[in-house]
Amino acid sequence: MTLLGGAGPSARLPKRRRVGWIILSSGLVAVLGLGLLPSPYVIQRPGPVFDTLGDVVVDDVEEPLIDIPGETTYPTEGSLSLLTVNVVGNRESPPPWFEIVTSWVDPSRAVVPVDAVYPEGETVEQSQERSAVDMENSQKDAVAASLGQLDYDLDSTLTVAEVPDGTPAEGIVEAGDVIVDVDGQQPVDVTQLRSIIADNGTGQPVALTVLRGGAELALEVTPVLADGEGSPPVVGISVATEYDFPFEVEIRLEQVGGPSAGMMFALGIIDKLTPGSLAGGADVAGTGTITADGTVGGIGGIRQKLYGAVDAGATEFLAPSANCDEVVGHIPDGLDVYAISTLDDAVTVLETIASDGDLSALPVCTVTGE
Repeated sequence: MTLLGGAGPSARLPKRRRVGWIILSSGLVAVLGLGLLPSPYVIQRPGPVFDTLGDVVVDDVEEPLIDIPGETTYPTEGSLSLLTVNVVGNRESPPPWFEIVTSWVDPSRAVVPVDAVYPEGETVEQSQERSAVDMENSQKDAVAASLGQLDYDLDSTLTVAEVPDGTPAEGIVEAGDVIVDVDGQQPVDVTQLRSIIADNGTGQPVALTVLRGGAELALEVTPVLADGEGSPPVVGISVATEYDFPFEVEIRLEQVGGPSAGMMFALGIIDKLTPGSLAGGADVAGTGTITADGTVGGIGGIRQKLYGAVDAGATEFLAPSANCDEVVGHIPDGLDVYAISTLDDAVTVLETIASDGDLSALPVCTVTGE
């Protein structure tokens, strides 16, 4: 007889079966161990959604996300929401393989190399600082674009805020320099400045004319490829844009970085400064960078933002035309997506929705070449 829990002769497994259990157990331990190991990836997933026509909490007090004190503003309806993306993990604290594998099969998530989000040699704090500067500039560009859409004339100034050590511009460009001309062109915002430098490429210097201490200086800086997958040529300067606005526009959005909310900021400002509801009370979400002249640019995490829009109850989505290849075939049910290249395109879509116009005539995303 065998005692309860005992291990007498009758409880022993045959040798071959014992070997099988040992191999299986070792395999499970290896799989579980691998699942806990750090990975060279980060995970992008839908983040919070903010209605540019609504309120946000600032220091425990509800405040309008967009406030235009001293100017006549008009009641709004519906929502014009901006989307965000949460990044899980970083170079110092990457997500484990188990979470990577589960994210690969989730259509609302994306697994991307850590270098694509946190370039080699850049700390998390530096990345956050860069992202905060991008957000600040995008807000200024959004105000400029919206007022330009409303026929205000604006002047702008690009001022070098910082020249980090080890960059191509070190020892050539100085903080406080005002950028006047780049390769014969006069950029009106940071986005245009980056585009001109990127078009120059690497291996040959870009010509800069700056104003320093009241005198114009002709400088040359040779761009290099920025660290990170798919990064453009850069000269390594941090630039702030200043505009001469006719009145104050306050945008309150804490702990959100990057330039991708620019278009939605601009639409929210236009809606508040014009009578009636720009989208006729519809719930619209969207994303896209903006330049002072109203050009809408591509962003990262477009698929995660599509799912974030659906979760927030939006039925219409404004997507940058530059992201259309990523959008096609990945639109969640219940969401209509329109392709946007300029702020004027976005306004046209919203006005068509408001007037119950012909939505089939509006531009939508197709695969390149179609």
